[in-house]
Amino acid sequence: MNNSVFSQHLAGLLRGGQAHATVEQALDGLKPALRTVRPTANGHSVWEELEHMRLAQEDILRYTLDASWVSPPFPEGYWPKAAENLTEEAWAASVAAFFADLEQVIKLSQDTNVDLTSEIPHGEGGHTYLREILLIADHNAYHLGQIVQTRKALGDWGG
Repeated sequence: MNNSVFSQHLAGLLRGGQAHATVEQALDGLKPALRTVRPTANGHSVWEELEHMRLAQEDILRYTLDASWVSPPFPEGYWPKAAENLTEEAWAASVAAFFADLEQVIKLSQDTNVDLTSEIPHGEGGHTYLREILLIADHNAYHLGQIVQTRKALGDWGG
């Protein structure tokens, strides 16, 4: 197997844009007033979806890299509280943290010193680096679709 090609495909999967919108595309042009609007009583806002993606991605990344990491309680630790008055600073911090962690995941996927198929030394039940990277990609893709659907329901999607 060509690890370079494999790593490139993983990075592409994590960044999106091949079979679905990228995170940048999903957030581009979103009206600030709609960031916290829930389209339905049981739905989530764009910010809630993004922050959920950030929290889950951070947890999986830190679990993968840090034996002392303690995951938040499930499921409440993976979803933010509803924010009616989300500040521009809080939005920007969430977006920046999401992308910073995503870049760390991509860097891990391209690290030639890491055998992605090997078990994480402190991992549970045979978890491998590859499993965790794919879990992040899968989870992000699902919730990215939710963001697009939320924007469509709010009449704020032109993509």
